[in-house]
Amino acid sequence: MTSLTVDEFQPVVPPFEAAFQSHMAPWRLDGKPRTARRYTTDQNCPLPTPEARLLFLLVYVKTSPLQVVQGRLFGMGQSQAHPWMHVLLVVLRATRRTLGDAPTRSLTALANRLGVTEADASALVVPTEDPPRTSGPPAAAPASAPASPLVGTTEPRGASSVPRIQLSRRAVIAARTRATPSKTSCGSMRHSRASCAVRPRPAAPTISGWRMPPHTPCLQAADDSRISAFGR
Repeated sequence: MTSLTVDEFQPVVPPFEAAFQSHMAPWRLDGKPRTARRYTTDQNCPLPTPEARLLFLLVYVKTSPLQVVQGRLFGMGQSQAHPWMHVLLVVLRATRRTLGDAPTRSLTALANRLGVTEADASALVVPTEDPPRTSGPPAAAPASAPASPLVGTTEPRGASSVPRIQLSRRAVIAARTRATPSKTSCGSMRHSRASCAVRPRPAAPTISGWRMPPHTPCLQAADDSRISAFGR
């Protein structure tokens, strides 16, 4: 899981632990400056030994798992694995510089490291970018390779030629009003439609073509005789 044998792993442990202690002297595990006591390995630390810390980081660099998976492999949660990864990556970079295994960033440093001239070192460098083009006629475009039959591709399409229907704002509002039932309509009420219908008022009874007057209240005199409001 680390691409290192036991014989290759053991020589890296001492310089790695020295770089770790040097980093933890001014800094805390959460990345803040250390202002109180010095760093000490706790009894409940998930990575109590230098070998465990180096193995933790080499597995992460080699396999690139999710942080939650990396934490489960070493008995910790994702919140604990996250700061350990960031701290130990810095420690591993410093360890590689101490051992002389860090990648060089300039041609001069590479020549000094290999003990050769810069001309010989430049012959070993593989360019990562295309050389700049000189001013001249443009080169012919290379013939396009046939498309793979296993990958389906489609040509880019332009704008749709179907005419779009333009609606005014008043027409849209009117359409929405017709489609939305009113809250005060009879259809939205819980009662039946029959309860919303207007019932005709019964006509007053008639006697031989003469319409009887409606019922009128009567007044009661002091002697218990009823007097009609219209008189007798």
